[in-house]
Amino acid sequence: MQNALTTLLGIEHPLIQAPMAGVQGATLAVAVSNAGALGSLPCAMLTPDALQRELKAVQAGTTHPVNLNFFCHVPPEPDAEREAAWRDTLAPYYAEAGLDIGAALAGGGRVPFSHDTANLIEAFHPPVLSFHFGLPAPDLLARVKRWGSVVLSSATTVAEARWLAAHGADAIIAQGLEAGGHRGMFQSDDLSSQMGTMALLPQVVAAVDVPVIAAGGIADAAGVAAAMALGAAGVQVGTAYMCSHEATTSALHRAALQGEAAQHTALTTLFSGRPARGILNRVMRELGPLNPAAPAFPLATAAMAPLRAHWETLGSGDFSPLWAGQNTRGCQNLPAVDITRQLTKAFSLDL
Repeated sequence: MQNALTTLLGIEHPLIQAPMAGVQGATLAVAVSNAGALGSLPCAMLTPDALQRELKAVQAGTTHPVNLNFFCHVPPEPDAEREAAWRDTLAPYYAEAGLDIGAALAGGGRVPFSHDTANLIEAFHPPVLSFHFGLPAPDLLARVKRWGSVVLSSATTVAEARWLAAHGADAIIAQGLEAGGHRGMFQSDDLSSQMGTMALLPQVVAAVDVPVIAAGGIADAAGVAAAMALGAAGVQVGTAYMCSHEATTSALHRAALQGEAAQHTALTTLFSGRPARGILNRVMRELGPLNPAAPAFPLATAAMAPLRAHWETLGSGDFSPLWAGQNTRGCQNLPAVDITRQLTKAFSLDL
């Protein structure tokens, strides 16, 4: 199926594999791109050396376009009082695990797109860049545009979509409330403004003049067809790829995705400081998934990390961010090319 989005991105199918930090690397992105869709590489958590290695792996693995995904958040000012309150909240769990909370490192682990990063990736001539939490500063965006890179960004409201279209996004990902992982919201923290994909999508399509990509709750060909019928130029799918052969999703996380636990997801700030959808686990239930003690993004991560590592060693995901969308039925133990083929059946007359 060829349309404005496939022409813009230089791909065969208007399907994008969502960038999923922590559960994938270049291998999955390359497999999806070689299948005719657009593979994505999550870059926000990679060190410069790791990013360079992944980019070389992409370059060696495919001649097709791959999307590089970055965050555009403004790093928060350290808040000693809030950090202390967060550690007090987690202290009973540290005591239970026999860990020293005083030894937990501070910091985030996710950095926003910068000129330093641009210096590193420019030589790779990235055909597509996508951004979460808005767009980079105007000078950075202009630099990317000079390379000829296509720019995508996520909108969770109609207002965000209009802003993105007015400020340089070449296509917009309409991220519905069903989507797994971090909400792309950047104009407000008000979760009451967030809509489901099939409610948000047609409103965004009517509001902007650039291609709109539907994301959230799309896990099979029927879901793809439904999104296209509502005006999407393409779809972005993440959760369905999380149990693919090429994903690096842990055994604990895969078991949760393919079990009854996946029927219960919630938005939580406990693991990073921003709302993100994951499978309910012990710490989410006991602290409340949106506990106000969690520091601003991405500072909540540091104090939670030792608890996660401890319990994962014991075979438990009770303190792990088990990211997942609301619809996990497409999450299969298959090669990524087979998952891509199943999803793109929506673009044929055989559906």
